[in-house]
Amino acid sequence: MRIFIEKLKAADAESLYTFEIENRTFFEEMVPTRGDDYYKPEVFKARHASLLAEQAEGTSLFYLIKDEGGSILGRMNLTDIHQYGKAGDLGYRVGQNYTGKGVAKNALKLLLETIDELDVEEVRAKTTTNNIASQKVLEQNGFRRTETGDDEFEMNGQMCKFVHYTWTNRQANQTGA
Repeated sequence: MRIFIEKLKAADAESLYTFEIENRTFFEEMVPTRGDDYYKPEVFKARHASLLAEQAEGTSLFYLIKDEGGSILGRMNLTDIHQYGKAGDLGYRVGQNYTGKGVAKNALKLLLETIDELDVEEVRAKTTTNNIASQKVLEQNGFRRTETGDDEFEMNGQMCKFVHYTWTNRQANQTGA
């Protein structure tokens, strides 16, 4: 399956809302819930507008992972991009019908290939101890596991901790940028 990543646009609101509704139960098995309010149409629209404003400011980038037909397969975010620290926090989610097909792995690879254009030298990520698939995606893209948090929490009846990862842009470090 050929995929691409595309920056979030205002026109994506309706299809992204549908994607989130269709995958809510699946997502909430692996990551903490966004809460019931997030799924109210008026709240979702306001949050979408807020994300677009944040993207326009350059403090965060929000991407949709799409197939050749333009269907949304997932989303990927690089948030809290620090102008002076040149670092950002990664987040991603792939729809249930597209897991296990290399979508997250390939989308992350595409994002990291454009990292020089973003003037980012370090990308941080975290996942939960029970999300082995996400850990593999990060490690297959050169992320290094830096720590497992001390605090344990319950999610869907399982005790979990956060696992932290870091990716460093080798090219920026080699050129002294």
